[in-house]
Amino acid sequence: MEKGGTTFDAGSVDFAMSYRKEIMDDQGLCLQVYSKVDGKDTEILRFDCFDQAPHYHYGPENHNIRLFMDKTTAGNPLGWTINNLRNNLPAMVRRAGYEDLAASLEATPVKKTVLNKVEAKARDMVRGERRTVHHMMPELIEGDKVQAGNIRFGLEYRHLPQINDEGMAIHVLADVADQEVELLAFDCFQNAPHYHYGPRNQDVRIYWDVTTSGETLRWTLDQFKGGKLKSMIERAGYPSIAAELDENLIQDVLPKVEKRAWDLVALNNK
Repeated sequence: MEKGGTTFDAGSVDFAMSYRKEIMDDQGLCLQVYSKVDGKDTEILRFDCFDQAPHYHYGPENHNIRLFMDKTTAGNPLGWTINNLRNNLPAMVRRAGYEDLAASLEATPVKKTVLNKVEAKARDMVRGERRTVHHMMPELIEGDKVQAGNIRFGLEYRHLPQINDEGMAIHVLADVADQEVELLAFDCFQNAPHYHYGPRNQDVRIYWDVTTSGETLRWTLDQFKGGKLKSMIERAGYPSIAAELDENLIQDVLPKVEKRAWDLVALNNK
């Protein structure tokens, strides 16, 4: 992959970093170790410190061994990465297939001051560049917010001329610390339909495969009817709200939610 735009010269290696938030459903810091090999700038190691599926690569440009970090045992992916750069860099470079470079790093280790700067900048990028989504819902008219115990459904038909898309959107909302927070969002668009776990949290964004899901608004409503909201809200990062869901009440209000959603679709597709 392309070399990150933030780089640190560490002698026989360079550290390059970028915050990746455009890819699939995941996001996080990408930290790469580069060196000159036969005169070519070569990616030796890559650490993808993603939220959902953190992993790392030995020798991305040769045998490309990819291994996943176990967040349960490794802890924070970036912290794990920095620790290994400090303590295991020559061994990891050797496994990546670059014996001469590993020997050079053993003879002349990367200075601690450089690694301190790498860590400080990495943590700054993680804090400052996180992708979140704040859907700007207009003032919803009567009937477009439906309360169901400790959550509510917000319904709107969205027109997005800037990306040439439109469609029904259902927002699952709750009050957190006296503020209304979007727990889940289902953007049942015509061209790029997708949904979000925790738009204001980790913003796990999943695009529907309409070949397998079928009509996306119907799919969304089916998840609600099938009792999936609790597990979806838990995945979004709000376990206490999930624990207090009143499933019977949710099922009672779903006919109203469903009718209003389809009415909005019909109103905007005359």
